[in-house]
Amino acid sequence: MTPPPPAGVPDPPDAAVRAGGGAAGAAARAWHAVSGTWRRSLQLRVVATTMVLSLVVSVLLGLVLLRQVSEGLLDAKTAAARADASAGIDSAQARLDAARDVEPGAVDQLLTQLVQELAFRGGGAAGLYEVVLLGQSGDEAPVPSRSDRASRDVSQRSVPGALRTAVLDQERIASTYTLIRYVDDRTVPGYVVGAPVNVPGTGSYELYYLFPLDQQQQTLDLVRRAVLSSAVLLAVLLAAVAWLVVRQVVTPVRMAAQIAERLAAGRLEERMAVRGQDDLARLARSFNEMAESLQQQIRKLEDLSRLQRRFVSDVSHELRTPLTTIRMAADVLHEGRGHFDPAVSRSAELLQTQLDRFEELLVDLLEISRFDAGAAVLDTEQVDVGDLVRRVADTYAPLAANKGSRLVLDLPGTPCTAEVDQRRIDRVLRNLVGNAIEHGEGRDVALRVAADQDAVAVAVRDRGVGLRPGDAAMVFNRFWRADPARARATGGTGLGLSIALEDVRLHAGWLQAWGEPGVGSQFRVTLPRTAGGVLRSSPIPLMPADVHLQTLESVGASYRRLASREGAGDASR
Repeated sequence: MTPPPPAGVPDPPDAAVRAGGGAAGAAARAWHAVSGTWRRSLQLRVVATTMVLSLVVSVLLGLVLLRQVSEGLLDAKTAAARADASAGIDSAQARLDAARDVEPGAVDQLLTQLVQELAFRGGGAAGLYEVVLLGQSGDEAPVPSRSDRASRDVSQRSVPGALRTAVLDQERIASTYTLIRYVDDRTVPGYVVGAPVNVPGTGSYELYYLFPLDQQQQTLDLVRRAVLSSAVLLAVLLAAVAWLVVRQVVTPVRMAAQIAERLAAGRLEERMAVRGQDDLARLARSFNEMAESLQQQIRKLEDLSRLQRRFVSDVSHELRTPLTTIRMAADVLHEGRGHFDPAVSRSAELLQTQLDRFEELLVDLLEISRFDAGAAVLDTEQVDVGDLVRRVADTYAPLAANKGSRLVLDLPGTPCTAEVDQRRIDRVLRNLVGNAIEHGEGRDVALRVAADQDAVAVAVRDRGVGLRPGDAAMVFNRFWRADPARARATGGTGLGLSIALEDVRLHAGWLQAWGEPGVGSQFRVTLPRTAGGVLRSSPIPLMPADVHLQTLESVGASYRRLASREGAGDASR
């Protein structure tokens, strides 16, 4: 049975807003499944959180490590490169200075030989650097260097224009990182160090040392892969460790939850297994002690409740025999009251009235005892709820007229059929209409019936004393009255609404109350159209439409007054 929403809370949404079909519906269902698993599984949240945090920490540590390794490798390489380039440039300048008497035609041969010698020093097996000699015009002078070990032709485009500008402007050694380009379009990361050199009798040239950094790049790539794989491996290992650790903690908690569910289902003999002497074992022992105590208390309460139900049932049955005898004697006295003096005649009338009420109370007590014992059953059939409301209204019309009220019916033009127990729903409607007339203060009582595809609803609205805050949750308690000093003009037993609630619950329906002091109250019965159906909404709102409209108008008036005061304040300023 679906429990009704609390009084004053908007009705549940219609089935039309539920998740649709197609790809969007499948994605929504998948997302709900994943999010539901995430919310329900503590172990999953701990393991996932551990993995994410370990990845974050590993990435941060890896970035720091990579930066330190990179700075260490590059700093050592650039320092050695500047030292080698400085020594080579000084050596080249010294040799050029020593060749002052070379004929102009032999300068090209001298420069070519110088570049080859300088490149040979950095060649060999290691390939430490390449040498490029450029003229001030920007052309290669005479050609890029060639390594004796491997033919790796370097293009002059390997020297950035900004570096050449710095060398020419500052006339000293300058360096920068760049890409070393070869004539076969290969590129490698490199470090370029250059300085101007003076050729006697010819002019100034630019001598550049190009140091490939491919080995350092390979080292950094190796370190980066090692850090990444280590981070992933560390995250997986930490997740596995977290899974094992959390499993040791979560497993007893899950067992406790399962045992608690079984206890709630009535299997009071269930207990947790106790292993060891640690905190979890102490928790299991405490849980078992609590379960044992609850089992004893519940059994005591069940025995007491059983005795109480048995007592009420036995008393109700046993009272029928003396009540029948008293009823026969009272009927004789009531029929002959015309021959008695006024005081005795009045006593006979009071006796008859109280006997009627006593019989109603016995009937209600027997019905309550059947509900308490779980012996109440439904005898369902297809019934037009609108016809039931119309017959109840015809029955209570004389009582309403005596109270100065009218019964106003709002019935749909089509039948509102549902599979219900006609006797029980008729009793529910009689209780609601009788209470509305009793507490309606002589004003009209409205009865409204509405239906949708899944449910049929009946609302009984009075404009009497209403309900105070909190009364809507207590109005269905047995023998409860909003005003204890108020007399029962219609002779109710105080069990009518309690029995009505049980009757509606037996139909898997809702019986709800709304009320405000001085405004009135409304009781709403919502029943599924098919026996055993599930309710998701009601065709009739719990708060009456006129009250809802008045609330909106009051809010609008308050807003307008506030706006007018703010406007007056702005004008005065």
